[in-house]
Amino acid sequence: MTDVRFEHVRDALGIGTGRPRLSWTTLTNAEDWHQTAYEIELTATDTTVVTVDSAESVLVPWPFEPLTARGRATVRVRVTGCDGAVSPWSEPAAVETGLLSTEDWSAVFLTPDWDEDAQSDQPSPLLRHEFELRGPVRSARLYATALGVYEAELNGSRIGDHVLAPGWTAYDKRLRYQTHDVTTLLRPGRNAFGAVLGDGWFRGRIGFDGRTRAIYGDRLAFLAQLEVEYEDGTTQRVVTDGSWRAATGPVVSSGLYDGEAYDARLERTGWSEPGHDASGWRGVRVLERDLATLVAPDGPPVRRVEEIAPVAVATSPSGKTILDFGQNLVGRLRLTVSGEAGRRVTLRHAEILEDGELCTRPLRTAAATDTYTLRGQGTEVYEPRFTFHGFRYAEVTGAPDDFDPAAAVRAVVLHSDLMRTGHFSCSDELVNRLHENVVWGMRGNFLDVPTDCPQRDERLGWTGDIQVFSPTASFLYDSAGFVGSWLADLAAEQGENGVVPFVVPKVVPGADTPTAAWGDAATVVPWVLYERYGDTGILATQYDSMRGWVDHVASLAGEDRLWDSGFQFGDWLDPTAPAGRPDAAATAGELVATAYFFRSADIVARTAEVVGRTEDAERYRALADEIRAAFRAEYVTGAGRMMSDAPTAYALALCFGLLDAGAQRGRAGDRLAQLVRGNGYKIATGFVGTPLICDALTRTGHADTAYRLLLQRECPSWLYPVTMGATTIWERWDSLLPDGTVNPSGMTSFNHYALGAVADWLHRTVAGLAPTEPGYRRLRVAPRPGGGLTHAEARLRTPYGTAEVSWTLSDGELTVRALVPPNTTAEVVPPDGGDVVEVGSGRHTWTVPFGAEPAERAPLSVDMTVDELLDREDAARVFKELLISYVPEAAEYIGSGSGAPTGMTVRVIAGMLPNGEEFLAALEERLTTLTT
Repeated sequence: MTDVRFEHVRDALGIGTGRPRLSWTTLTNAEDWHQTAYEIELTATDTTVVTVDSAESVLVPWPFEPLTARGRATVRVRVTGCDGAVSPWSEPAAVETGLLSTEDWSAVFLTPDWDEDAQSDQPSPLLRHEFELRGPVRSARLYATALGVYEAELNGSRIGDHVLAPGWTAYDKRLRYQTHDVTTLLRPGRNAFGAVLGDGWFRGRIGFDGRTRAIYGDRLAFLAQLEVEYEDGTTQRVVTDGSWRAATGPVVSSGLYDGEAYDARLERTGWSEPGHDASGWRGVRVLERDLATLVAPDGPPVRRVEEIAPVAVATSPSGKTILDFGQNLVGRLRLTVSGEAGRRVTLRHAEILEDGELCTRPLRTAAATDTYTLRGQGTEVYEPRFTFHGFRYAEVTGAPDDFDPAAAVRAVVLHSDLMRTGHFSCSDELVNRLHENVVWGMRGNFLDVPTDCPQRDERLGWTGDIQVFSPTASFLYDSAGFVGSWLADLAAEQGENGVVPFVVPKVVPGADTPTAAWGDAATVVPWVLYERYGDTGILATQYDSMRGWVDHVASLAGEDRLWDSGFQFGDWLDPTAPAGRPDAAATAGELVATAYFFRSADIVARTAEVVGRTEDAERYRALADEIRAAFRAEYVTGAGRMMSDAPTAYALALCFGLLDAGAQRGRAGDRLAQLVRGNGYKIATGFVGTPLICDALTRTGHADTAYRLLLQRECPSWLYPVTMGATTIWERWDSLLPDGTVNPSGMTSFNHYALGAVADWLHRTVAGLAPTEPGYRRLRVAPRPGGGLTHAEARLRTPYGTAEVSWTLSDGELTVRALVPPNTTAEVVPPDGGDVVEVGSGRHTWTVPFGAEPAERAPLSVDMTVDELLDREDAARVFKELLISYVPEAAEYIGSGSGAPTGMTVRVIAGMLPNGEEFLAALEERLTTLTT
């Protein structure tokens, strides 16, 4: 046995339910092993054992009486295998509930007793309280939260290691509290409790351009309840109440966008220790607040997860000291410095350099600047508390002459402390770097909320980004608790009419405009969590939200079932869209909207089946059928051509199952491949089409085209940013232009994970590891080698244990190796489409012939169609170069993908050109040379 887990949390201290579901993993080398029964032992005041004949081991319902608030227990599990053998008991796993109702709280929110201007920077308040303990302590728990962000201390020691707690939720509806074991921080006799508060998301600048402040309230406040159990069994509570005191300290101002200003001369030494002189401190006010909004966390907190030293230190043309950390990251700097009192060191941050200087233009109004004023007492160490920045480069000014930045500055990486679960690699180092960029993009944007970007004056929970990225996220990290918490906010922010805001939490005016692919996060993301983690509970919890969204879209579409009205983001940031109109993509917004309407209706029908809502399942299945029929009638010709003859239109129709399974689907796949070839294998899709296009090509027999699209290095492509030195995924395909200058758009980020959703195709298709039943109870081993790759592998910690697929290609043979976890099975699908093989748990190896000698290709000729010519890489290069030399304006036309002439022969095309005969003769001579 290995670890027993509760719900989706790694630390079950302060869990928010008295009936936590249980999961466990069995470690065994036995082949074809599956579980036939399990025993669960609960030890609380006494010991109870439950035995169940079942193969289930993931999110198993709690089989005991529910735990009450503050309830503590340990759980052990042992299992019986198909061979009749009984495993040893697992190690005891501790679980403890938090405060489960408002009646469990006696604390109140406190705020400093002075007036503040919430529309301007304010110093961070300190709050303190002293109390007596009357004897030896057996255990102590702190339950705490804030309006704003906070750090708490007991007797001069920091409590916990959370950063920017309590994080960001829809505060007026859901406010998380934290539970800490503080037993070792207490002492007999006099003790002191303290907290420092910052604006954070609650009162700081936030929104598209950061002009809005104090969205949730104009006063910071703190809530804390310390519960002490003495060795003699008696208890004591220390709570926030009117007896606490308040003052200001060294944090002069703090903001997520602008940074933190810290004046060490204002530090109050020993302020959270007993005996501190608080004669100059002021009183507090009690702030009325509905405690029914308090909830326990479902996922991990933000933590410091890594430190990175500079890889280079340079002097900019203007004389500034520039540090390069070699990786675009999210976090802040830790500074070690000594100097005279009053010296101010300034730290500025940026993702990119331009002309050797920090390029802060993409940050828009975000200052991203921290300042530290020295107290002048020996070596001083400073790291901001209440801010974070997205950066690779940092500028340090104001430091003493003997300051050595290479030794004295470290980047501290921050993000939600998710457990890494998935890995991928292959024989192409550029693809490996692309995948690593996806990982770093997720790390930087999974900071309590799945955001669009971490650096400029935005950093919002855009629903469309996580909708397309959730499959990738669920592979790379254990994201279930993190994303599940965000979905609870989505449901809380959803209007009574079912509208899903395009940002969650909703902090942008007009965000409750219904938009396809963005609002569809309400259905798609829960379904992804179900598929990847086997969590039926998330479907039951989110069902009303999912259904509400589909019902609202149905009201907008009306009886014709076409969602063709209102604003749509559409295939956002399609590279062919005109400047300033990233929504004006080649694929019509109403086609995208109706396709997603079908997708969500289909998901709700499936969800209703899973959660036992039979009548709903029938109703939404009928609705989905009506939408599919309407989509085909309106947007698809009988021959399989789309109204919008663009890649995203075909990718949507193919991947969502909107076409007839026969010839229509085949012709659509052929047309998609034709468009990709005609565009020179460059990207012609935006946020909606990019995650789908490689799957659409692969499923219709065009894996070779998908690989050429993946491996393209010219802009726009996935690998172009890699060749330009990117270490995260960019928002735009050309965030950095080929000449090294930054895209002049006012919307240019170098850390946006949405376009990195292709990584899910790398995992499932290139490496060949995918689920076929929820939670990977049944795996699919189906690698599809191509693109000249000679090996690839994926490794995933599934809910049942580690799964692996790897393959190598050598001397015409393909060798596939797979590790199937205990209590699961796998279907192995040969790349040649041969018979599917079913295998059980254990290690398996197959070697098969692969890659026959290529058939003799037809001679190159001017009587070939343009399509045929473009499909031959050498000929395509010659054709394009020659055509542009004769018709310079063709440079813009080539690769547009409009495709009308590509089915014509080159001879016919030449007849339409000035000097066509001369062009034809020159081309014929070049083609003959290539052929011979």
